[in-house]
Amino acid sequence: MKKLTTAAVKGLHGSIVVPGDKSISHRAIMIGAISEGKTVINHFLMGEDCLSTMNAFRDLGIDIAQNDDQIVVNGRGLNGLKEAAQQLNMGNSGTTTRLMMGLLGGFAFTSKLIGDDSLSKRPMNRVSDPLRNLGIEVKTTNGTLPATVIGGQVHSTTYQLKVASAQVKSALIFASLFADQPSTFIEKLPTRNHTEIMLNQFGATVKTAADNLTITVQPKPRLKGQTIYVPGDISSAAFFMVAAAIVPESEVVLQNVNLNPTRTGILKVLQKMNAEIKIDYHDSVGEPIGDITVKYSELDPIKIVAEDVPVLIDEIPLVALLAACANGESEISGAEELRVKETDRITAITMELRKLGVTITEKEDGMIIEGTKNWNIKDSKLDSYGDHRIGMMDAIAALKSKSALFLNNSESINISYPNFFQDLQKINGGE
Repeated sequence: MKKLTTAAVKGLHGSIVVPGDKSISHRAIMIGAISEGKTVINHFLMGEDCLSTMNAFRDLGIDIAQNDDQIVVNGRGLNGLKEAAQQLNMGNSGTTTRLMMGLLGGFAFTSKLIGDDSLSKRPMNRVSDPLRNLGIEVKTTNGTLPATVIGGQVHSTTYQLKVASAQVKSALIFASLFADQPSTFIEKLPTRNHTEIMLNQFGATVKTAADNLTITVQPKPRLKGQTIYVPGDISSAAFFMVAAAIVPESEVVLQNVNLNPTRTGILKVLQKMNAEIKIDYHDSVGEPIGDITVKYSELDPIKIVAEDVPVLIDEIPLVALLAACANGESEISGAEELRVKETDRITAITMELRKLGVTITEKEDGMIIEGTKNWNIKDSKLDSYGDHRIGMMDAIAALKSKSALFLNNSESINISYPNFFQDLQKINGGE
Protein backbone atom coordinates (compact mmCIF):
# COMPACT_ATOMS: atom_id res chain seq x y z
CA MET A 1 0.00 0.00 0.00
CA LYS A 2 1.16 3.53 -0.77
CA LYS A 3 1.21 6.07 2.05
CA LEU A 4 -0.60 9.22 0.97
CA THR A 5 0.55 12.71 1.96
CA THR A 6 -1.39 15.29 3.93
CA ALA A 7 -1.30 18.95 2.93
CA ALA A 8 1.49 21.27 4.01
CA VAL A 9 0.57 23.65 6.83
CA LYS A 10 0.50 26.66 4.49
CA GLY A 11 -1.42 24.86 1.75
CA LEU A 12 -0.54 24.01 -1.85
CA HIS A 13 1.45 26.43 -4.00
CA GLY A 14 3.15 26.45 -7.39
CA SER A 15 2.52 25.73 -11.05
CA ILE A 16 2.27 22.47 -12.99
CA VAL A 17 2.29 21.48 -16.65
CA VAL A 18 0.07 18.41 -16.59
CA PRO A 19 0.52 15.54 -19.09
CA GLY A 20 -0.92 15.77 -22.60
CA ASP A 21 -4.63 15.25 -23.10
CA LYS A 22 -5.42 11.53 -23.23
CA SER A 23 -8.29 11.84 -25.71
CA ILE A 24 -6.24 13.97 -28.11
CA SER A 25 -3.15 11.74 -27.80
CA HIS A 26 -5.20 8.68 -28.82
CA ARG A 27 -6.72 10.45 -31.81
CA ALA A 28 -3.42 11.95 -33.00
CA ILE A 29 -1.95 8.45 -33.37
CA MET A 30 -5.06 7.12 -35.12
CA ILE A 31 -5.49 9.99 -37.57
CA GLY A 32 -1.76 10.28 -38.20
CA ALA A 33 -1.68 6.58 -39.13
CA ILE A 34 -4.31 7.00 -41.87
CA SER A 35 -2.80 10.23 -43.19
CA GLU A 36 -0.18 10.67 -45.88
CA GLY A 37 3.32 11.48 -44.66
CA LYS A 38 4.73 12.32 -41.28
CA THR A 39 2.76 13.45 -38.24
CA VAL A 40 4.76 14.88 -35.32
CA ILE A 41 2.98 14.78 -31.97
CA ASN A 42 4.47 16.94 -29.20
CA HIS A 43 3.58 16.59 -25.48
CA PHE A 44 2.08 13.14 -26.12
CA LEU A 45 0.71 11.38 -23.03
CA MET A 46 2.96 8.42 -22.22
CA GLY A 47 0.26 6.75 -20.09
CA GLU A 48 -0.53 3.07 -20.46
CA ASP A 49 -3.78 3.65 -22.36
CA CYS A 50 -2.12 5.75 -25.06
CA LEU A 51 0.76 3.29 -25.34
CA SER A 52 -1.85 0.60 -26.05
CA THR A 53 -3.02 2.69 -29.01
CA MET A 54 0.55 3.18 -30.22
CA ASN A 55 1.36 -0.54 -30.02
CA ALA A 56 -1.85 -1.53 -31.80
CA PHE A 57 -1.01 0.68 -34.78
CA ARG A 58 2.51 -0.69 -34.90
CA ASP A 59 0.92 -4.14 -35.15
CA LEU A 60 -1.13 -2.77 -38.07
CA GLY A 61 2.01 -1.85 -40.00
CA ILE A 62 2.53 1.77 -38.98
CA ASP A 63 6.08 2.95 -38.25
CA ILE A 64 6.01 5.03 -35.04
CA ALA A 65 9.13 6.56 -33.47
CA GLN A 66 9.32 7.80 -29.88
CA ASN A 67 11.65 10.39 -28.31
CA ASP A 68 10.62 11.39 -24.78
CA ASP A 69 7.12 12.88 -25.18
CA GLN A 70 7.46 13.47 -28.93
CA ILE A 71 5.98 10.85 -31.24
CA VAL A 72 6.50 10.64 -35.00
CA VAL A 73 3.89 8.67 -36.94
CA ASN A 74 4.77 7.74 -40.52
CA GLY A 75 1.30 7.54 -42.01
CA ARG A 76 0.33 5.25 -44.86
CA GLY A 77 -2.79 7.03 -46.10
CA LEU A 78 -6.47 6.28 -45.67
CA ASN A 79 -6.19 2.69 -46.89
CA GLY A 80 -2.70 1.92 -45.64
CA LEU A 81 -3.24 -0.28 -42.57
CA LYS A 82 -2.14 -3.91 -42.86
CA GLU A 83 -3.77 -6.92 -41.26
CA ALA A 84 -2.13 -7.65 -37.91
CA ALA A 85 -0.28 -10.94 -37.50
CA GLN A 86 -1.71 -11.35 -34.00
CA GLN A 87 -4.54 -10.22 -31.75
CA LEU A 88 -4.60 -6.49 -31.04
CA ASN A 89 -4.17 -5.91 -27.30
CA MET A 90 -6.21 -2.93 -26.06
CA GLY A 91 -4.84 -3.19 -22.51
CA ASN A 92 -7.20 -1.23 -20.25
CA SER A 93 -8.18 1.38 -22.85
CA GLY A 94 -11.85 1.71 -23.68
CA THR A 95 -11.11 4.65 -25.99
CA THR A 96 -8.64 2.60 -28.06
CA THR A 97 -11.10 -0.28 -28.30
CA ARG A 98 -14.23 1.59 -29.26
CA LEU A 99 -12.63 4.01 -31.72
CA MET A 100 -10.66 1.25 -33.45
CA MET A 101 -13.82 -0.82 -33.93
CA GLY A 102 -15.05 1.91 -36.24
CA LEU A 103 -11.71 2.59 -37.92
CA LEU A 104 -10.91 -1.08 -38.61
CA GLY A 105 -14.35 -1.55 -40.15
CA GLY A 106 -13.11 0.26 -43.25
CA PHE A 107 -10.43 -2.33 -44.07
CA ALA A 108 -10.98 -5.58 -45.96
CA PHE A 109 -9.51 -7.80 -43.28
CA THR A 110 -10.49 -9.24 -39.93
CA SER A 111 -9.10 -8.01 -36.60
CA LYS A 112 -9.45 -9.54 -33.15
CA LEU A 113 -9.39 -7.18 -30.17
CA ILE A 114 -8.55 -8.33 -26.65
CA GLY A 115 -8.03 -6.48 -23.36
CA ASP A 116 -7.21 -6.91 -19.69
CA ASP A 117 -9.69 -8.30 -17.16
CA SER A 118 -11.16 -4.88 -16.35
CA LEU A 119 -11.65 -3.82 -19.97
CA SER A 120 -13.11 -7.23 -20.83
CA LYS A 121 -16.06 -6.47 -18.53
CA ARG A 122 -16.97 -3.16 -20.15
CA PRO A 123 -19.88 -2.93 -22.64
CA MET A 124 -18.99 -2.90 -26.34
CA ASN A 125 -22.39 -3.44 -27.96
CA ARG A 126 -23.00 0.31 -27.67
CA VAL A 127 -20.45 0.57 -30.52
CA SER A 128 -20.93 -2.71 -32.36
CA ASP A 129 -24.71 -2.25 -32.72
CA PRO A 130 -24.67 1.20 -34.40
CA LEU A 131 -21.74 0.18 -36.64
CA ARG A 132 -24.08 -2.32 -38.30
CA ASN A 133 -25.88 0.68 -39.79
CA LEU A 134 -22.70 1.29 -41.81
CA GLY A 135 -22.45 -2.35 -42.87
CA ILE A 136 -19.68 -3.22 -40.37
CA GLU A 137 -19.89 -6.47 -38.44
CA VAL A 138 -18.35 -6.59 -34.97
CA LYS A 139 -18.73 -9.85 -33.08
CA THR A 140 -18.42 -9.44 -29.32
CA THR A 141 -18.31 -12.01 -26.53
CA ASN A 142 -21.68 -11.55 -24.84
CA GLY A 143 -21.34 -7.81 -25.45
CA THR A 144 -17.74 -7.51 -24.26
CA LEU A 145 -14.18 -8.33 -25.36
CA PRO A 146 -12.74 -10.34 -27.01
CA ALA A 147 -14.28 -8.90 -30.16
CA THR A 148 -13.77 -9.52 -33.86
CA VAL A 149 -14.08 -6.72 -36.41
CA ILE A 150 -14.89 -7.97 -39.91
CA GLY A 151 -14.01 -5.07 -42.17
CA GLY A 152 -15.04 -4.42 -45.75
CA GLN A 153 -17.48 -2.28 -47.67
CA VAL A 154 -18.83 0.62 -45.60
CA HIS A 155 -22.18 2.18 -46.46
CA SER A 156 -23.34 5.70 -45.64
CA THR A 157 -26.03 6.18 -43.05
CA THR A 158 -28.04 8.66 -41.00
CA TYR A 159 -28.08 7.56 -37.38
CA GLN A 160 -29.33 9.01 -34.10
CA LEU A 161 -27.08 8.03 -31.20
CA LYS A 162 -28.81 6.27 -28.31
CA VAL A 163 -26.21 7.29 -25.71
CA ALA A 164 -24.35 10.56 -25.19
CA SER A 165 -20.87 9.17 -25.82
CA ALA A 166 -17.92 10.73 -27.65
CA GLN A 167 -16.42 7.26 -28.03
CA VAL A 168 -19.46 5.92 -29.87
CA LYS A 169 -19.71 9.07 -31.98
CA SER A 170 -16.01 8.91 -32.88
CA ALA A 171 -16.22 5.25 -33.86
CA LEU A 172 -19.05 6.09 -36.26
CA ILE A 173 -17.19 9.08 -37.68
CA PHE A 174 -14.04 7.01 -38.28
CA ALA A 175 -16.05 4.28 -40.00
CA SER A 176 -17.89 6.79 -42.19
CA LEU A 177 -14.59 8.03 -43.64
CA PHE A 178 -14.61 4.82 -45.71
CA ALA A 179 -18.27 5.02 -46.83
CA ASP A 180 -19.63 5.43 -50.35
CA GLN A 181 -21.61 8.61 -49.60
CA PRO A 182 -21.77 11.24 -46.81
CA SER A 183 -23.09 10.14 -43.41
CA THR A 184 -24.94 12.08 -40.72
CA PHE A 185 -24.98 11.43 -36.99
CA ILE A 186 -27.29 13.09 -34.47
CA GLU A 187 -26.30 13.22 -30.79
CA LYS A 188 -28.62 13.23 -27.76
CA LEU A 189 -26.42 15.81 -26.04
CA PRO A 190 -23.20 17.52 -27.19
CA THR A 191 -20.10 15.47 -26.32
CA ARG A 192 -16.37 16.17 -26.65
CA ASN A 193 -15.51 16.97 -30.26
CA HIS A 194 -11.76 16.24 -30.50
CA THR A 195 -12.27 13.79 -33.40
CA GLU A 196 -14.08 16.39 -35.50
CA ILE A 197 -11.52 19.13 -34.79
CA MET A 198 -8.51 16.97 -35.55
CA LEU A 199 -9.91 15.33 -38.69
CA ASN A 200 -10.62 18.78 -40.13
CA GLN A 201 -7.09 19.87 -39.19
CA PHE A 202 -5.73 16.93 -41.23
CA GLY A 203 -7.90 17.76 -44.27
CA ALA A 204 -11.20 15.96 -43.77
CA THR A 205 -14.62 17.62 -44.04
CA VAL A 206 -16.59 17.02 -40.88
CA LYS A 207 -19.28 19.64 -40.29
CA THR A 208 -21.25 20.24 -37.11
CA ALA A 209 -24.61 21.98 -37.52
CA ALA A 210 -25.65 25.04 -35.53
CA ASP A 211 -27.55 22.79 -33.08
CA ASN A 212 -24.19 21.29 -31.99
CA LEU A 213 -25.83 17.88 -32.28
CA THR A 214 -25.80 17.02 -36.00
CA ILE A 215 -22.49 15.95 -37.58
CA THR A 216 -22.04 15.29 -41.30
CA VAL A 217 -18.97 13.45 -42.59
CA GLN A 218 -17.73 13.54 -46.17
CA PRO A 219 -16.13 10.20 -47.14
CA LYS A 220 -12.76 9.35 -48.70
CA PRO A 221 -10.79 12.41 -47.54
CA ARG A 222 -7.13 12.79 -48.44
CA LEU A 223 -5.55 13.34 -45.05
CA LYS A 224 -2.13 14.98 -44.76
CA GLY A 225 0.29 14.58 -41.86
CA GLN A 226 0.46 17.49 -39.38
CA THR A 227 2.46 18.76 -36.44
CA ILE A 228 0.32 18.53 -33.31
CA TYR A 229 0.84 19.98 -29.85
CA VAL A 230 -1.22 18.05 -27.32
CA PRO A 231 -2.45 20.49 -24.65
CA GLY A 232 -2.53 19.52 -21.00
CA ASP A 233 -5.37 17.17 -20.11
CA ILE A 234 -8.02 19.11 -18.20
CA SER A 235 -9.16 15.84 -16.62
CA SER A 236 -5.68 15.53 -15.09
CA ALA A 237 -5.43 19.22 -14.23
CA ALA A 238 -8.79 18.96 -12.48
CA PHE A 239 -7.29 16.98 -9.59
CA PHE A 240 -4.98 19.87 -8.71
CA MET A 241 -7.73 22.47 -9.25
CA VAL A 242 -9.86 20.63 -6.72
CA ALA A 243 -6.90 20.24 -4.37
CA ALA A 244 -6.34 24.00 -4.38
CA ALA A 245 -10.06 24.66 -3.89
CA ILE A 246 -10.39 22.44 -0.79
CA VAL A 247 -7.04 22.91 1.02
CA PRO A 248 -6.88 26.18 3.00
CA GLU A 249 -4.38 28.89 1.95
CA SER A 250 -3.69 27.20 -1.43
CA GLU A 251 -3.03 28.79 -4.82
CA VAL A 252 -2.10 26.60 -7.80
CA VAL A 253 -1.56 27.40 -11.50
CA LEU A 254 -2.15 24.77 -14.22
CA GLN A 255 -0.34 25.73 -17.43
CA ASN A 256 -1.19 25.06 -21.09
CA VAL A 257 -4.43 23.22 -20.36
CA ASN A 258 -6.96 22.18 -23.00
CA LEU A 259 -9.96 24.54 -22.73
CA ASN A 260 -12.23 22.92 -25.31
CA PRO A 261 -15.81 23.90 -24.27
CA THR A 262 -16.89 20.24 -24.46
CA ARG A 263 -14.39 19.47 -21.68
CA THR A 264 -14.63 22.44 -19.32
CA GLY A 265 -17.58 21.28 -17.24
CA ILE A 266 -15.36 21.07 -14.16
CA LEU A 267 -14.54 24.79 -14.48
CA LYS A 268 -18.24 25.64 -14.51
CA VAL A 269 -18.82 23.44 -11.48
CA LEU A 270 -16.03 25.18 -9.57
CA GLN A 271 -17.43 28.58 -10.50
CA LYS A 272 -20.97 27.59 -9.45
CA MET A 273 -19.60 26.36 -6.13
CA ASN A 274 -17.98 29.77 -5.50
CA ALA A 275 -14.39 28.64 -6.03
CA GLU A 276 -11.89 31.41 -6.74
CA ILE A 277 -10.71 30.68 -10.28
CA LYS A 278 -9.05 32.64 -13.10
CA ILE A 279 -8.58 31.54 -16.74
CA ASP A 280 -6.01 33.07 -19.13
CA TYR A 281 -6.38 31.98 -22.77
CA HIS A 282 -3.41 31.61 -25.16
CA ASP A 283 -3.31 32.01 -28.93
CA SER A 284 -3.58 28.50 -30.41
CA VAL A 285 -4.49 26.48 -33.50
CA GLY A 286 -7.12 23.74 -33.22
CA GLU A 287 -7.91 23.20 -29.55
CA PRO A 288 -8.17 26.28 -27.27
CA ILE A 289 -5.42 26.39 -24.62
CA GLY A 290 -4.80 28.46 -21.50
CA ASP A 291 -3.64 28.70 -17.88
CA ILE A 292 -5.95 28.11 -14.92
CA THR A 293 -5.35 29.57 -11.45
CA VAL A 294 -7.34 28.25 -8.48
CA LYS A 295 -7.29 29.52 -4.89
CA TYR A 296 -8.90 28.07 -1.78
CA SER A 297 -12.38 29.34 -0.91
CA GLU A 298 -15.52 28.36 0.99
CA LEU A 299 -17.59 26.15 -1.32
CA ASP A 300 -21.35 26.14 -1.92
CA PRO A 301 -23.25 22.89 -2.58
CA ILE A 302 -24.24 21.99 -6.15
CA LYS A 303 -26.83 20.00 -8.06
CA ILE A 304 -25.67 18.06 -11.16
CA VAL A 305 -28.31 16.75 -13.61
CA ALA A 306 -28.14 14.56 -16.73
CA GLU A 307 -27.58 17.50 -19.09
CA ASP A 308 -24.42 18.44 -17.19
CA VAL A 309 -22.83 14.99 -17.26
CA PRO A 310 -21.39 14.60 -20.82
CA VAL A 311 -18.88 17.44 -20.31
CA LEU A 312 -18.13 16.21 -16.79
CA ILE A 313 -18.10 12.43 -17.14
CA ASP A 314 -14.45 11.93 -16.15
CA GLU A 315 -14.57 14.53 -13.37
CA ILE A 316 -17.60 13.26 -11.44
CA PRO A 317 -15.39 11.68 -8.72
CA LEU A 318 -13.90 15.13 -8.16
CA VAL A 319 -17.31 16.80 -8.15
CA ALA A 320 -18.28 14.37 -5.39
CA LEU A 321 -15.12 15.31 -3.47
CA LEU A 322 -15.88 19.03 -3.85
CA ALA A 323 -19.41 18.37 -2.61
CA ALA A 324 -18.00 16.54 0.42
CA CYS A 325 -16.14 19.76 1.35
CA ALA A 326 -19.00 22.17 0.63
CA ASN A 327 -21.38 23.83 3.10
CA GLY A 328 -24.60 21.86 2.59
CA GLU A 329 -26.22 19.04 0.61
CA SER A 330 -25.25 18.34 -3.01
CA GLU A 331 -26.81 15.90 -5.46
CA ILE A 332 -25.48 14.22 -8.61
CA SER A 333 -28.03 12.65 -10.99
CA GLY A 334 -28.01 11.32 -14.55
CA ALA A 335 -24.55 9.78 -14.20
CA GLU A 336 -25.41 6.09 -14.64
CA GLU A 337 -22.68 5.93 -17.32
CA LEU A 338 -20.21 5.82 -14.40
CA ARG A 339 -21.29 2.28 -13.61
CA VAL A 340 -19.58 0.97 -16.77
CA LYS A 341 -16.20 2.68 -16.45
CA GLU A 342 -12.98 1.00 -15.25
CA THR A 343 -14.99 0.16 -12.15
CA ASP A 344 -18.49 1.02 -10.99
CA ARG A 345 -17.52 4.57 -10.09
CA ILE A 346 -20.78 5.42 -8.34
CA THR A 347 -20.27 2.59 -5.85
CA ALA A 348 -16.51 3.23 -5.61
CA ILE A 349 -16.96 6.95 -4.88
CA THR A 350 -19.58 6.15 -2.25
CA MET A 351 -17.42 3.56 -0.49
CA GLU A 352 -14.29 5.71 -0.47
CA LEU A 353 -15.95 8.89 0.79
CA ARG A 354 -17.69 6.93 3.55
CA LYS A 355 -14.26 5.75 4.73
CA LEU A 356 -13.39 9.42 5.15
CA GLY A 357 -16.44 10.02 7.31
CA VAL A 358 -18.56 11.71 4.62
CA THR A 359 -22.32 11.17 4.77
CA ILE A 360 -23.23 9.99 1.25
CA THR A 361 -26.25 8.17 -0.17
CA GLU A 362 -25.80 6.09 -3.31
CA LYS A 363 -28.48 6.36 -6.03
CA GLU A 364 -28.81 4.33 -9.20
CA ASP A 365 -27.66 7.29 -11.31
CA GLY A 366 -25.57 9.24 -8.82
CA MET A 367 -25.39 10.20 -5.16
CA ILE A 368 -26.47 12.66 -2.45
CA ILE A 369 -23.62 14.14 -0.41
CA GLU A 370 -23.67 16.03 2.88
CA GLY A 371 -20.77 18.47 2.80
CA THR A 372 -18.71 19.33 5.86
CA LYS A 373 -15.44 21.12 6.59
CA ASN A 374 -14.07 18.49 8.94
CA TRP A 375 -14.17 14.74 8.32
CA ASN A 376 -14.06 12.00 10.94
CA ILE A 377 -11.90 9.33 9.26
CA LYS A 378 -13.44 5.85 9.60
CA ASP A 379 -10.90 3.76 7.66
CA SER A 380 -7.31 4.68 6.75
CA LYS A 381 -7.06 2.05 3.98
CA LEU A 382 -8.34 3.51 0.72
CA ASP A 383 -8.58 1.64 -2.60
CA SER A 384 -8.53 2.62 -6.27
CA TYR A 385 -10.28 -0.63 -7.29
CA GLY A 386 -7.91 -0.57 -10.26
CA ASP A 387 -9.44 2.73 -11.48
CA HIS A 388 -6.97 5.58 -12.03
CA ARG A 389 -9.49 8.35 -11.39
CA ILE A 390 -10.69 6.84 -8.10
CA GLY A 391 -7.05 6.45 -7.00
CA MET A 392 -6.25 10.09 -7.74
CA MET A 393 -9.47 11.24 -6.04
CA ASP A 394 -8.36 9.37 -2.92
CA ALA A 395 -4.91 10.98 -3.04
CA ILE A 396 -6.43 14.48 -3.26
CA ALA A 397 -8.91 13.70 -0.48
CA ALA A 398 -6.03 12.54 1.73
CA LEU A 399 -4.61 16.07 1.68
CA LYS A 400 -7.40 17.11 4.07
CA SER A 401 -6.73 14.32 6.55
CA LYS A 402 -4.96 15.01 9.85
CA SER A 403 -3.75 11.37 10.02
CA ALA A 404 -1.95 9.07 7.59
CA LEU A 405 -4.00 7.35 4.88
CA PHE A 406 -2.94 4.52 2.59
CA LEU A 407 -3.90 3.65 -1.00
CA ASN A 408 -4.22 0.13 -2.36
CA ASN A 409 -3.74 -0.44 -6.11
CA SER A 410 -2.02 2.93 -6.57
CA GLU A 411 -0.28 1.65 -9.74
CA SER A 412 -3.55 2.08 -11.65
CA ILE A 413 -2.81 5.83 -11.76
CA ASN A 414 -0.13 5.10 -14.40
CA ILE A 415 -2.96 4.55 -16.90
CA SER A 416 -3.39 8.29 -17.37
CA TYR A 417 -0.87 10.12 -15.15
CA PRO A 418 2.46 8.34 -14.53
CA ASN A 419 4.00 11.38 -12.72
CA PHE A 420 0.95 12.23 -10.62
CA PHE A 421 2.56 11.80 -7.21
CA GLN A 422 5.69 13.75 -8.25
CA ASP A 423 3.55 16.67 -9.42
CA LEU A 424 1.48 16.53 -6.25
CA GLN A 425 4.64 16.70 -4.16
CA LYS A 426 5.86 19.66 -6.23
CA ILE A 427 2.98 21.87 -5.04
CA ASN A 428 2.89 20.37 -1.56
CA GLY A 429 6.19 21.70 -0.27
CA GLY A 430 8.46 19.61 -2.51
CA GLU A 431 10.88 20.53 -5.26
